[in-house]
Amino acid sequence: MKYLYLILAALLMLCLAPMPYGYYQLVRFIALVLFAVFAYNTWRQEQRSLAVVLWALALLFQPFVKVALGRAVWNIVDVIVALGLIALWWFGQKKAGSD
Repeated sequence: MKYLYLILAALLMLCLAPMPYGYYQLVRFIALVLFAVFAYNTWRQEQRSLAVVLWALALLFQPFVKVALGRAVWNIVDVIVALGLIALWWFGQKKAGSD
């Protein structure tokens, strides 16, 4: 499950490259599902603040009602969110190692 953070981060980073429009739609749908799963799991682990952020990201990336930010802003969002996902994976690995 923890590797899904890295997979989603890689998918978001690929959005920086010129890809067919269908790829971006697919990534938005995958992001919606994964962010919702991540949010649910963190909520159950009593990490309420992180869960709220993940729910907000699920809503931001959802493909049904587009959020028109422009290509440049979306690229910045993709990079920031990808780095955040990598950080979540990293700290999850450290926490698992210390248990």
